[in-house]
Amino acid sequence: MTSDLPAPQQFLSAAALGTRVVVRYRIEGGLTDALGELVNQSDGGCTVRTRRSDVVIPLALVVAAKQVPPAPPRRGPAGHALP
Repeated sequence: MTSDLPAPQQFLSAAALGTRVVVRYRIEGGLTDALGELVNQSDGGCTVRTRRSDVVIPLALVVAAKQVPPAPPRRGPAGHALP
């Protein structure tokens, strides 16, 4: 089955929920990225759960998207003295 969607939209439509992704999309005045877990897909968009919030992105605004490796472990508090 072939799709008429451009490659980034095809990827987002086919990716498994829970996949860690980065999505570049158009906003007023330029472009921005959403980095996080793909948590929802619909015919017209997708939702990426970033560290700050869930970002709903219309597929028509997507210019690039790809899977990325898991996030590195978070560091401890800054200024913590070593023993």
